[in-house]
Amino acid sequence: MAKLAFLFPGQGSQYPGMGRDLAQNFVAAREVFDEVDAALGIKLSKICWEGSEQELKKTENTQPAILTVSVAAYRVLREKAVTPDVVAGHSLGEYSALVAAGALDLGAAAKLVRKRGRYMQEAVPEGQGAMAAILGLPPAEVVEITKKAAGAEVLAAANLNSMEQTVISGTAAAVKRTVEMASQLGAKRAVMLPVSAPFHCEMMMPAQKRLEADLRAAKFHDLAFPLFTNVDAEPITKGDDAREALIRQVCMPVRWYESIQAMIGDGIHMFVEVGPGKVLSGLSRQIDRGVRGVGVEDSASLNAALEKIHQVQVEKAES
Repeated sequence: MAKLAFLFPGQGSQYPGMGRDLAQNFVAAREVFDEVDAALGIKLSKICWEGSEQELKKTENTQPAILTVSVAAYRVLREKAVTPDVVAGHSLGEYSALVAAGALDLGAAAKLVRKRGRYMQEAVPEGQGAMAAILGLPPAEVVEITKKAAGAEVLAAANLNSMEQTVISGTAAAVKRTVEMASQLGAKRAVMLPVSAPFHCEMMMPAQKRLEADLRAAKFHDLAFPLFTNVDAEPITKGDDAREALIRQVCMPVRWYESIQAMIGDGIHMFVEVGPGKVLSGLSRQIDRGVRGVGVEDSASLNAALEKIHQVQVEKAES
């Protein structure tokens, strides 16, 4: 049998109307939205389906919205008897992956990520922090540029997404200097990102301290299947390890490139992006052109994914 990895997207994958098609066509998906609405005491479903782009971009809405759509897509796949051998989630997506693996209850996860979004927003006054994507330079070279550009300010590689893409995070001035230097040193593109806070750097320490108290109080279970964590790019199966990884994740970089490489080395044949957007599918192909990948965010993509997964399973059974 072909080995499947489910990948769960993070912030930046949101769009108005997301998840509505799944909820209209599958009871399992609708139940996920109902459960999160009840847990949060707000109509998050209405924000997802009818909210404006501006409303969805508020990080305290974005984070539970992406989690909800991702878990809804996962529950539909599970209903279709498609389950992963391993999982991973990009930043926020690690919470979705842990819900899928049974380590966190959905309602508890929704409350945690809503607080996570608020804590991150409040950690740094608006305009003081920034993030940028550097394309076309190896991660090691981007790290060297950040060392030169930082001066006495906070600046770090936040998302090590692929050999072609690194996202940096820190003070607005230091990030802008890095963008200018990277452009001069041969980057294909170096662009400021429209984000509300400088994620995955030490400027997030106030958020980490607040979130740690909530994560310590939350109940974690052991995982039904391994999860490759952002902070270590290694698999875990224990609930306590999952909690520690989420705490450390707030200020540490997302080691996505290494995680995907490790899963490929572990014998994964196909990656399934579970949730809104196609960011992770694109990154997987950047990392390894031979990778098979599909995404599931609505009924049309679900049907296409089921067909491709079946094809790969047949091929592996015959080989």
